[in-house]
Amino acid sequence: QVELVESGGGLVQAWGSLRLSCVASGSIASINSMGWYRQAQGKERELVAEIINGGSTKYADSVKGRFTISRDNAKNTVYLQMNSLKPEDTAVYYCNLEGSDYYSDYARTYDFGVWGQGTQVTVSS
Repeated sequence: QVELVESGGGLVQAWGSLRLSCVASGSIASINSMGWYRQAQGKERELVAEIINGGSTKYADSVKGRFTISRDNAKNTVYLQMNSLKPEDTAVYYCNLEGSDYYSDYARTYDFGVWGQGTQVTVSS
C-alpha cells in the first residue's frame, strides 16, 4: 500500500515563500506523475502543478511564474516551491501520485492513484 506524507505548510504573509514536500512510500513499480492540488474553503479541488515521468511539468495559470514543482526520483519525493504567495493561494494542498505496481504474480501490473492527507497553507494580507 502506497502512502504519501506531506509537510511544509503553514502561515505566511503575502509575498512570502513556502516549500511543500511529499514523500511516497510503499510498493511502487513506476510513477507516472506526481502533482499538487489545492482546495480552498467552499471551492472544488484544483490542479496546482504536476510533473510527469520524463520531467515535463504543467501549472495552473494562476501560479505560473510563482510556483515551481520538482521531483527527486531517488527519494520518491515531490516538492512545490511557492514564491510571491497571495491570500488567494490559501487552501489545503494535497499531494497526488499516479503510478503502477505489480500483481502478486509479478507478471502483470495495475495502475493506481493515491492522495496525501493534505497540508494547510494560509497566506495573510
